[in-house]
Amino acid sequence: MGTRVAVLDYGSGNIRSAERALARTGAEVEVTADRRTALEADGLLVPGVGAYAACMAGLRAVRGDEIIGRRLAGGRPVLGICVGMQILFERGIEHGVETQGCGEWPGTVEKLRAPVVPHMGWNTVSAPEGSRLFAGIGPEERFYFVHSYAVRRWELTDTPYAPPRVTWSEHGEPFVAAVENGPLWATQFHPEKSGDAGATLLANWVASL
Repeated sequence: MGTRVAVLDYGSGNIRSAERALARTGAEVEVTADRRTALEADGLLVPGVGAYAACMAGLRAVRGDEIIGRRLAGGRPVLGICVGMQILFERGIEHGVETQGCGEWPGTVEKLRAPVVPHMGWNTVSAPEGSRLFAGIGPEERFYFVHSYAVRRWELTDTPYAPPRVTWSEHGEPFVAAVENGPLWATQFHPEKSGDAGATLLANWVASL
């Protein structure tokens, strides 16, 4: 049996493109909202597109926040993508409305201060030395972003795992583009839409499982 990856279906995001991209790595992929399936898979991918508050409402409706917490408590890998990364932080603020996130990381998701928003298109990232997520990916490679909100400050200082590896990008100002923190990894960009570089990144995550 190959590596089993569950893509959490909570009504947010183009999950089929993520499913296809993961399948190309050789993983056995299942799109599911079933608690047991999501808990028992080797890896859980949490997608997300749209408004922070809507994503959190959909996630809570399928008890996705509990699933993420249970997996991480047992050291079982989770990968968040786009808003699926943002909801891992403590809170999001959109149009003056604050929404509580999953709270796996401290920090606030807020609007980018840039001349043009949303940040839509290809951009480079600055990955830290020793990154497993970006292994084999050159610094000139670009990834596909589409977002208006981001985490502008990394606030985690105390962690039971090795120091987190935080990858940054810039659009008007620096923002968190990816994180590797024990079993919890995440990207602000869409690896499933990022060509060969994105395919390599997803393959790196699956290999880590």
